Amino acid sequence: MSKLLFDPESLPVDAVAGEPPIPSERLTAHWLRQRFAHPPPWIREEFDERHLRRLTGEPVMASVLMPLVAHESGLTMLLTQRTAHLHDHAGQVSLPGGRVDAVDTSAIETALRETEEEVGLHRRHIEVLGTLPDYFTGTGFRVTPVVALVRPPFDLLADPFEVAEIFEVPMAFLMDGRNHQLRTYEVPEVGGKRTFYTMPYERFFIWGATAGMLRNLFHFLRA
Repeated sequence: MSKLLFDPESLPVDAVAGEPPIPSERLTAHWLRQRFAHPPPWIREEFDERHLRRLTGEPVMASVLMPLVAHESGLTMLLTQRTAHLHDHAGQVSLPGGRVDAVDTSAIETALRETEEEVGLHRRHIEVLGTLPDYFTGTGFRVTPVVALVRPPFDLLADPFEVAEIFEVPMAFLMDGRNHQLRTYEVPEVGGKRTFYTMPYERFFIWGATAGMLRNLFHFLRA
């Protein structure tokens, strides 16, 4: 949401998804390459928040990168904490990315360009594996998640206007359904409720669209 009227961290946990973790042998670069090269049938979770804001017209096309950093100790997901003054999703944990530009030739190109602009990660370090289903946000975006492997060492340089902090979370944590919490809040302007996922990790609160896209990556890997 652009300016939140509630504190998502203060809401009680309604339930925990609770599925067992992805086996460690699946959280490797080799296995992930094979999975994206030969995807099995799988059932995604449907996330469509457009009704929350009674949006009209076509959504704004955007892409994010889901950067899986291949450390010797295991895979992590590189995430950002957005700065507090931004109009959309201010202060929230996000995947690097943004709206499609006229110069972009594909959703993948958008994700690569935006990632370099936001966090300084050059595409020479990035191996794109594939994409996941689009995510429709309540702020009017249709977001394509682009999953990629990232090989260290690499240099990062945050755009100070958009990014307050860059950090990594172990994939073993994110790909464990026991860490996927469900919380709910009232949306009085549309006369209903919204239930969303959260994945609190240390001092970072992952929720909303980012958590939703991580949930679909989880389903894709466990299929």
